[in-house]
Amino acid sequence: MNPKNCILRTLVTGVIMMAAMTPATAARPQYQKADSIKVMNLLAKARKCNPSTNYMIFFARQLRGIPYVAHTLEVNKSERLIVNLRQMDCTTYVENVCALTWCMKEKKYTFEDFCKILQTLRYRGGKLNGYASRLHYFTQWIEDNTLLGLVHETQSKGAPFNATQTIHIDYMSKNPDKYKMLKGQDSLIAEIAQQEKQLNGKKYRYITKNAIYNNKITRETIADGDIIAILTNIPGLDTSHIGIAVWHKDGLHLLNASQIHKKVVEEPMTLRKYMSKHPKQTGIRVVKMR
Repeated sequence: MNPKNCILRTLVTGVIMMAAMTPATAARPQYQKADSIKVMNLLAKARKCNPSTNYMIFFARQLRGIPYVAHTLEVNKSERLIVNLRQMDCTTYVENVCALTWCMKEKKYTFEDFCKILQTLRYRGGKLNGYASRLHYFTQWIEDNTLLGLVHETQSKGAPFNATQTIHIDYMSKNPDKYKMLKGQDSLIAEIAQQEKQLNGKKYRYITKNAIYNNKITRETIADGDIIAILTNIPGLDTSHIGIAVWHKDGLHLLNASQIHKKVVEEPMTLRKYMSKHPKQTGIRVVKMR
């Protein structure tokens, strides 16, 4: 193994362990027995696969058919680590697939291991310290997990990246009534607003939706199992949907927890065609698991 990769993996493992031992994260994860059984069964099944298996695609497909349900993390008065593999939205779907994949990469096969990794992915620095510590905007999620060495975003000045997104987010702080745990919480709203300001003005290269071609350069840039962040022109937001890339003969498709289909699906139409039907979607950013 490349020495650099060994060092990175050691650092990542250390981050996950430290995050789990932080006093602020002492509250037990919230889950049902069906969730722990599902995780253990999925990991057991994956361990029988060829070591060269693309685990992002493997787990993404194993979760197909699970009902789409929004706001599954907004069920308590105070923040807790919610583990729910019975219902998913687009973000929790991707997080669960990533956490299962990291379990396989790190050879960590217990439900406790899964919970620790899920927490690391979902919270700033891997530390659960209230609602504001959750990575609510996906740009936050990318930046934080890049710092932890879990993911990296593909950025290029050349094709197929043909545009630049300048971040301007304020949707949460301007619309607190849309978020159960923000309603009437002035100090939390101020904290979220400060986080938004820290990201505003940052720039990221992306592929416009009309440039998602079924050609060699796009296939070389986007790999099966990459995370696709769909950008939006809705004021105050950076992204409106996320999923997992998978190539078919006719082009790029998206594995995603779909509000339209009301379940996790491998979208039958190409991503290019799918996005052409959504005027507010502008393009995609591409994120790879380490």
